[in-house]
Amino acid sequence: MDRKKIDIAALKDKKRRGEKISMLTAYDYPSAKLLDEAGIDSLLVGDSAANVVLGYRDTLPVSMDEMIMLTRAVVRGAKYAFIIGDMPYMSYNVTIPDAIANAGRFIKEAGADAVKIEGGAHVVSTLGAMVRAGIPCVGHLGLTPQTANMLGGYHVQGRDVMAAKKMVDDAVQLEDAGAIMIVLECVPDRVAGLIAAKVSVPVIGIGAGPDCDGQVLVLHDMLGFKGGYSPKFVKAYAGCAESILNAARAYHKDVTEKSFPTPEQSFAMEDAEFEKLKRIVG
Repeated sequence: MDRKKIDIAALKDKKRRGEKISMLTAYDYPSAKLLDEAGIDSLLVGDSAANVVLGYRDTLPVSMDEMIMLTRAVVRGAKYAFIIGDMPYMSYNVTIPDAIANAGRFIKEAGADAVKIEGGAHVVSTLGAMVRAGIPCVGHLGLTPQTANMLGGYHVQGRDVMAAKKMVDDAVQLEDAGAIMIVLECVPDRVAGLIAAKVSVPVIGIGAGPDCDGQVLVLHDMLGFKGGYSPKFVKAYAGCAESILNAARAYHKDVTEKSFPTPEQSFAMEDAEFEKLKRIVG
């Protein structure tokens, strides 16, 4: 059977059938193309690009223009996956008209299927306005990296009953406002499972246990790139950092030792033509 472009209805059907949703971050054309070929259901063009692609210290500096450029590349690479553009810090926090305009850029300019914003009750009105403007929106609860300083750092959220209750209430409010999906980050597993059972939209976990409707990881973490601290929830499925390092070292050695390129990697010119050229140029 021919593959079809995945839409939110297909993702909701997966939740209803109890089928898990796979999601990974993606930031460029070639990786998006490969992940799409692998059958990944959804690609999140995360603001984590700030760290893993652009070299910023955290997610805060990445701009709208940078996120639009990355999202456009992912859209060109993926034909089937559901693509979500991550709205960067302060692109939706100032005024609702600003939020709608910035979110609209992800849909109109970049071709994303939806956008994601961080926060609970305090962003419900913004998310609702974006939905009413015709922009599919994904919520993000738990550890919200854009406001991690207000949470006391990068820590698990919802460990006590009141914090967990607020997270459940926030999830319900996001769904009522029109959120098509909710990401839970660094949340106790049973709390995440309770939220997934409470709302009808897909709940995607990252460090939120197995009872979410799906899982997401940062691509570079999943591929085993070394980037310093590695969260507990990360599982590396490859050792790409070592492979790339070894390949680059071998290339450097071949170039410096003059063993690359060889005639096999070079283009020839007929002897007679070359002799003519030498006479002409002296």
